[in-house]
Amino acid sequence: MVAGAGIPVYDVPFVTVGGGIGSFVTVDYLRIYGVPTSHIRILSNIDHPWQTYQFLTRVSQIPIPERIRSDSSSRPDNLWGWPSYALEEAWKDKNLGHLWNVLTEPLLNDYWTPRAGTVFQNLDREAKRIRYWDMLVKGQVRMVRRRVGGGYFTILTPPEGAATTKRVAFRSRFVHIAVGYPGLRFLPDLQEFREKMGDYQHVVNAYEPHEHVYEFLKTRPGTVVVRGGGIVASRVLQRLFDDRRKFNLQTQIVHIFRTFVTGSHGPHIWMRRKGGDGWAYQGFNYPKSVWGGQLKAEMRRLDGAARAQKYKDMGGTNTPKRRHWQAQMREGRNGSFYHPFQGTVDRVERGQDGRLVSYVRSKDGTLRQPVSDYIIDCTGLEADIAEHRVLADLLQNSGAYRNPLNRLEVERHFEVKGTASGDGALYASGTATLGGYFPGVDTFLGLQVAAQEIADDLARRGFCKKLGPVRSTAQWFKWAFNSQV
Repeated sequence: MVAGAGIPVYDVPFVTVGGGIGSFVTVDYLRIYGVPTSHIRILSNIDHPWQTYQFLTRVSQIPIPERIRSDSSSRPDNLWGWPSYALEEAWKDKNLGHLWNVLTEPLLNDYWTPRAGTVFQNLDREAKRIRYWDMLVKGQVRMVRRRVGGGYFTILTPPEGAATTKRVAFRSRFVHIAVGYPGLRFLPDLQEFREKMGDYQHVVNAYEPHEHVYEFLKTRPGTVVVRGGGIVASRVLQRLFDDRRKFNLQTQIVHIFRTFVTGSHGPHIWMRRKGGDGWAYQGFNYPKSVWGGQLKAEMRRLDGAARAQKYKDMGGTNTPKRRHWQAQMREGRNGSFYHPFQGTVDRVERGQDGRLVSYVRSKDGTLRQPVSDYIIDCTGLEADIAEHRVLADLLQNSGAYRNPLNRLEVERHFEVKGTASGDGALYASGTATLGGYFPGVDTFLGLQVAAQEIADDLARRGFCKKLGPVRSTAQWFKWAFNSQV
């Protein structure tokens, strides 16, 4: 069928679709395991693996000098995790305070996290070392389909003017999919307002460019409604607080929580999370034991409803408790310019003066109508996986099905269940697999755990050699001296 359609076919044993950090980490493991560049192709519509992540961090108010929410030893450029980011920054900054912070977290200090710029610089270094761009093929992936003879066809549309054909097929034994988030998720009332009014400037998502909001507030006093209670909401608030102080602004901030947390909470005494002032506090996305402790071991044994319940017990929006912005919020409440409260928004309308009116129903049924110049939606990126064309096609045509959290169901080694083709295998990692046997998939360390599981499974299938202690040590020295693999 492919030949009959006149589509050129290229043979390569392993293909990864996405080209983001998930693809990069998996390819990094395979190169260190000894797979040559000729056996790998990265199909992507972006130029470098941190491009999308850098965009999302920037628009969600984490510029390059600021710190992201990630552990010191979670290094997507370094599968060994040593030296840690804290040790590297201590060396470069000639500042032992970074190490003291790690040693005393979280009792005496907040959790130490790396600067965004440090992460991007090291990803660039490792990409060059493993010859990432020798494996990159630019274009838009349309679908991944099983072949009758085993393995897969991955169909790609090359960039306009880059090829003589509209479609190219990659025939491979193994495929890995790491396409990131399918898209932005808007709250229903905000989506309805945007579509009805055609206004994409005054109601914005924190994960889309919205610098114009902060620039407007520098020109005159204004009011902003912030919705959401996670890490992005806390970063947006910090930006508003910082600008208010730095430029002597009169900005009023209305913060609407759907769930207002007043203290410690959780399903039972052994699984409680700190909270207060509306927020649920947690250092990282999940409890640390999901990456290598008792929760990781427990989750690998759970299926169906039991697994879904455990996710529910651990889940919920949360953010780190940072001393700096805690002080900013106290100042805002005391100064009557930060107004947090709980409520459910029925609808958003434009008032007679052109400003935005939010109709908010509180728990006791009271209706509040805060008026604002802008609304910033900080509720997340988690759109349905079927909104991504490749994932939707997998569900419809390749035997893939959903897990208890409605994402892709994968094996413990991250092979997508139901998609085996002869002696070939299709793997997935990242947020599309949330709900599987490993919870922390959408993190640097989670992507590394998935990559190691995939690489080890490929070694069992004979695609590459196992990574034993001798090779691992030799490869670490190559990494340390920046020698090409």
